[in-house]
Amino acid sequence: MPAKARELLEEFRTVTGKVGLLDTVLPPVLFLLLNGLAGFTAAVTGAVILAVLIAVLRLRRRQSVLYALGGLGSVGLAIALALLLGRSEGYFLPGIVNGGLTVALTLVSLLIGKPLVAWTSYLARRWPLEWYWHERVRPAYTEVTIAWLFYFALRLFWQVSVYHNQDVGQLAWVNTLTGWPATILLLAVSYLYGTRRLARLGGPSVEEFRNGTPPPWQGQRRGF
Repeated sequence: MPAKARELLEEFRTVTGKVGLLDTVLPPVLFLLLNGLAGFTAAVTGAVILAVLIAVLRLRRRQSVLYALGGLGSVGLAIALALLLGRSEGYFLPGIVNGGLTVALTLVSLLIGKPLVAWTSYLARRWPLEWYWHERVRPAYTEVTIAWLFYFALRLFWQVSVYHNQDVGQLAWVNTLTGWPATILLLAVSYLYGTRRLARLGGPSVEEFRNGTPPPWQGQRRGF
């Protein structure tokens, strides 16, 4: 495996871990298949059973109970809305609402000068928060956050458009494609651009910032 590809894989694991893929991909896909083959009731039942099985699997692997409960909770809320609205596409409404909140949060973070991507990196890596606001560091996170804003806004527009057309099959595939596949691509592009931008900005690395090293700095060589 090429060194850059290995670096991307390691960084992706650092930021996201292995949690969340089963919860976010498999229940919607099963819901879609069963809804088309056996009807709404079978789709709801199958999604619930699968969510419970995933939660049990997480517990058996000694993963956090919060992840198991979170997966069950998200599927339960989606099904509750679908039943309440009496429409199969209601299953995907929580994801659309969450997308709207994400767009709003991303926009607000840019307006106040504290870009969202910096916060996500801080939560994953626990680097000094003040480092992200350095004048030769923050522009990289601001620019990547702007790219995220465009992506989230386009995804939300697409989801809302399909939702209004009441096409549950198309909505399911839109949510699947713009979920983990698109997120992995977005993270990879963000990392490649962000690390290159940090190098061009010439700011301090995390360790140089911690140690109070005066310029000129070597800069952040890995991680974003």
